Amino acid sequence: MALRTKSHEMGMHTEQLAGRTQQRFFSPEESDNFTYADSFDVDFNKRAELDAGPLSSKEVNLKLRELLSKGYGTVVMKNPGAKHAIAVGILNRLNLHIEGSLGYFGCGLIDGPNIRIKGRVGWSCAENMMAGTVVIEKNAGSTFGAAIRGGDLVCMGDVGARMGIDMKGGTILVGGRAGAFCGFMMQRGRMVILGDAGKNLGDSMYDGTIYVGGKIDGLGVDAVPGEMTQLDIDWLNRKLKQYGLKAPKGVENMQKIVAGRQLWNYDNLEPAEKKIVL
Repeated sequence: MALRTKSHEMGMHTEQLAGRTQQRFFSPEESDNFTYADSFDVDFNKRAELDAGPLSSKEVNLKLRELLSKGYGTVVMKNPGAKHAIAVGILNRLNLHIEGSLGYFGCGLIDGPNIRIKGRVGWSCAENMMAGTVVIEKNAGSTFGAAIRGGDLVCMGDVGARMGIDMKGGTILVGGRAGAFCGFMMQRGRMVILGDAGKNLGDSMYDGTIYVGGKIDGLGVDAVPGEMTQLDIDWLNRKLKQYGLKAPKGVENMQKIVAGRQLWNYDNLEPAEKKIVL
């Protein structure tokens, strides 16, 4: 009942959802921060090792939750063996070090943990990530960070196609190249590609910002060049420094891509106007 009262006081039930929404977010500085009812209090100095080699994906995830319930705040996972759906659904603070590679759908649906992966990851890593950090030291597959909502998702190497599809917030950083259709239907957030970007970059993006340090093979529908400002440069310098990354030609020479905003009222356009947009 308290949460319902607060949402009404903030006016969230009277918002007019016409055109571009002005969604309101709770401040992390509020005195009564919201946490999950079943989250665990952990000590980052309390460390455990987990050998994932003989375990199934389900057993690995259950073991992680067991360690969290015992207060372990730092876990080193050995021998992940490129298993699929590892470290998913973690809604808790945790320092997780994975010494190896993951398969498909690794680290999805997380809210809070800090994860570092020494190997590679398959398709859809960190799908629907809400908060925390995920850092991959090698390469990543397609649909990297699909529908990400918050946090920092970092790949030091190259990524496949459709990175950040339906991205709703947060930051995606790529130290190398990216495939085609990255940022497709992007709604919010920032995407940084330090290398080259594939075809149809930002196709049908609604909002958000994409920065590219290399060559762009082609922009998608309603993706247009934007003007790089001092605020962009300062933010890029801070964010790249945080993860030890550098723009090959300097951040001031990166290309900025934004939404052309011709699709915002697409349903109201006449057929001839729709052809022009597309």
